[in-house]
Amino acid sequence: MASEIKIKYEEEFILNSRGKRLFSSRWIPENENPKALIFMCHGYAMECSMTMQSTATRLAKGGFAVYGLDYEGHGKSDGLFGLVNKFENIVDDCFHHFSTICEKEENRNKMRYLLGESMGGAVALLLHRKNPHYWDGAILAAPMCKMADDIRPNAIMVTILSGLSKIFPTWQIVPGQDINEIAFKLPEVRQQIKANKYCYKGKPRLKTAFELNRVCTEFEQRLNEVSLPFLVLHGEEDRVTDKAVSKQLYDVASSTDKTLKLYPGMWHGLLFGEPPENLDIVFKDIISWIEERSRYGNTRLERELKQQNEDFVKTSY
Repeated sequence: MASEIKIKYEEEFILNSRGKRLFSSRWIPENENPKALIFMCHGYAMECSMTMQSTATRLAKGGFAVYGLDYEGHGKSDGLFGLVNKFENIVDDCFHHFSTICEKEENRNKMRYLLGESMGGAVALLLHRKNPHYWDGAILAAPMCKMADDIRPNAIMVTILSGLSKIFPTWQIVPGQDINEIAFKLPEVRQQIKANKYCYKGKPRLKTAFELNRVCTEFEQRLNEVSLPFLVLHGEEDRVTDKAVSKQLYDVASSTDKTLKLYPGMWHGLLFGEPPENLDIVFKDIISWIEERSRYGNTRLERELKQQNEDFVKTSY
C-alpha cells in the first residue's frame, strides 16, 4: 500500500513591479517528485492560504506542487482592500511570479497548469492570452466570463460606473447582493468566510466593479481565441457567474482539447463551498483530467526544444 503523501507548506512575500508586497503560498509533496505544477488564481474578495487551503491540500496529496498568490488589494497582500485598479496588473503580477517558479531548474521539465476559480478563471484565461503557448492547460471553475444577469449592472449603471470610477475609484457604493450568501451552499462555509479577516466583505468599489464588468464584456467577444487545453466546471445552480457562457466557451474556443462538466444542484463555489460528497466528485474530475494529459507527455516542452533546435540551425549558417 502506497504511503500517504506528506505536504510541506511554505509562504513568503514578494515585490511586484509597483513596489507592493504580495503574499505567496505553496504546498509541495514532501516525499515524492511532483507530477506537475498547478497555479491557483483565486476569486474576487478571496485569498489563497485559507479559503483555498483545502483545494491546494487535495491537489498536493494527489502528487502536484501547488502555488498561490494573493492579488494586490486581496488577502494578505498590500493595496487598498477590495480594489482592482487595473485587471491587467493582476495578470502581470501572476505571470511574473508563476513563470519565475516554472523557470527554476527543477521545474523546467514539469507540466504547468492554471486553476482559476470565478474571477480567477478570467485571470487564468488572460494569462493564457498573454503567452498562448506557455501553459499546458487550465482548469476553470465557474469562470467569470460573464456575471449572472441578476448581479450584473444594467446599461445605465455601467454608464454611471464608467464616469464615477474615474473620479471616485475607491468609493464603496455599488449596489448588489451579498455574493457570499449566493456563492457557497454550506452555511458553515459562508460563516468561515465571514470570519476570515482576509476576505473582503464591503460593497464593491467603483473602479473594481467597472474593471470586472469591462473584462466580462470583453471576454464574451473573444472566447474563440482560447486555444489551450481546458476543463471548465460549472454548477447548474450557479447564481454568480453565467453557466451559459461556460457552455459557449466550450462551443466556440479554438482549443482541440476541451471538456465541459456541469454539476446538477451545485452552486458557484465548487472548490470549497459544497458538501464533501460533491467536492469528491469535482476533485476526482480535476485530478483525472490532469493525470490523463500528463500521461501523453509534455508536448509543450517538445515544441520548445524543436524551436530551439530550429533557431540553432538558422544561426549556424
